[in-house]
Formats: sequence, structure tokens, C-alpha cells
Amino acid sequence: MTDLSHCAVLKAVKQQQASDQHLLPDKRQVAASFSRAASSYDSVADLQRAVGTALISRLPDLVPSRWLDLGSGTGCFSRVLAQNFPQSEGVALDLAEGMLRYARPLGGAAHYVAGDAENLPLRDASVDLMFSSLAVQWCPDFAAVLSEAGRVLKPGGVFVFASLCAGTLFELRDSWQAVDGLVHVNRFRERDDYQRLCAASGLAISRLEVRPHVLHYPDVRSLTHELKALGAHNINPGRPGGLTGRARIKALMDAYEAFRQEQGLPATYQVVYAVLTKPDAD
Repeated sequence: MTDLSHCAVLKAVKQQQASDQHLLPDKRQVAASFSRAASSYDSVADLQRAVGTALISRLPDLVPSRWLDLGSGTGCFSRVLAQNFPQSEGVALDLAEGMLRYARPLGGAAHYVAGDAENLPLRDASVDLMFSSLAVQWCPDFAAVLSEAGRVLKPGGVFVFASLCAGTLFELRDSWQAVDGLVHVNRFRERDDYQRLCAASGLAISRLEVRPHVLHYPDVRSLTHELKALGAHNINPGRPGGLTGRARIKALMDAYEAFRQEQGLPATYQVVYAVLTKPDAD
């Protein structure tokens, strides 16, 4: 890569960071929302279980001495990692302290740490495996997440993550667009932005792919209730304030009916799966 093209990539990355920080939710609101949802989360977390299981299946062949579950939530996959690597030391880290309080009694990790993925409270080269399922989409500065991964991973260490990208919940977004044109659905990065940021991180991309995951619901209220129970309801900047009136809800239901399938009303999640490796030291 020439110096000119390298500068162009860095400029594009910085522009994307600025755009992400303007459009994505405030991390304090994310932490508070997921803390409130801790007790109800697992009862409605079908997507999270399916995606986390798919991410586990993408783990390369390795035996880490220490693993990190980044955005560990209720600890579902901390417990899976502990079962897969019984001789390893596990660290569960989440921005939402309510999630950590819920997860700690259930076990899985040796340590439960409140921390920010963009500024990890971990030593350099202290982790062999970073695992993160459906968490980093809430990080406005994903380049910082990747930089921190490069810092805390040992040479040869692996960062595997699943995240959401643009196109997620397009049915709900388009239905609201038909009602009032306002932002009612969380925004997510484009797939190409993930590709570019990962390529610029210094980590080697072993795998980066997008797979749709579709859930079905009997009605709109079932979907919106689940999003609230997950703590993943709309927390975008610029979201409409106040209560949503009956007439607008009825209009939303009517608009969403255009998407109905035999199994019910679809909700499509566009899931990015990535496997990144820190190069071995020279």
C-alpha cells in the first residue's frame, strides 16, 4: 500500500468514527438499558443464543490459557467457554453492572469486570482469546475496540466477534417510515465499514461474513415487547420522545402486515461474524 492510499484509508476510518459517534447510542444509555433488562434478558434471548452458538462454532482450534468474554451480559457464553476450556482462566467483562451482578452467581468466569470495550482494564498481551457476541454494535468507536483487542491479545491470539450491521430490523424500520418518517429503530454500521475498520486494525482477517437471521412473531407487540425485555429497544440519538399514540400503533401494525409470512411477522437481523488474529511477534 502506498503512503497516499494508506492516508486515504486512515482518513476514511476517522470520518466513519465521527459518523458512528454521531449516530450510535450513548454508551451510558446502553449500559443503563441492559442493566435494567438483566432479569428478563434470558427469557427472550433466542437471537442471542443462536448467534452466540454460531460464533462458538467458528472458533479456531486453540486452547487459551485465558479468555475474555467481551460484553458478557448474563454470562450465557461465559459458561459455554468455561465448559469448552475447563483448564483456562475466564474473564467476563461488561459495561452494564446490572448484567454482571446477575451473571456472577451463575458462574462460568473466574473474574467479573465492569469495563468499556473501547478502553479495556486489562494488561497488554494478557489474553489468548477474545469472544464477543452481539455487543460491539453498541460501541461508537469500533476502531478503538480493535486497537484494544490488538493490545490485550497475545501474539497469535484470536478475536472472534458477532455484531449487527445495517439492514437489521428493516421491516420495523420501513413500517415506521411509512407511519411518520421518524427514527424508531437502532442504527448499525454498514458491512463495508466493518471490513474497512478490521483491515486497518493490524489484525489479520481470517473470516468476515454476514448472515441473515430471521425470527417470526405473531404480532408487532410481541416483537417490541421482546426488544424492550432485551434492553435493545430504540436508544438512538434523535429518537422520538413521548408516548406512542393508539392511532400510530395501529398504523404501524397495518404497515408491518405487508411483510407477513406463513410463519408470522418476520424480523431480520443482519449478523456479522468475524475471526481476527494478532500476528505472531517477529
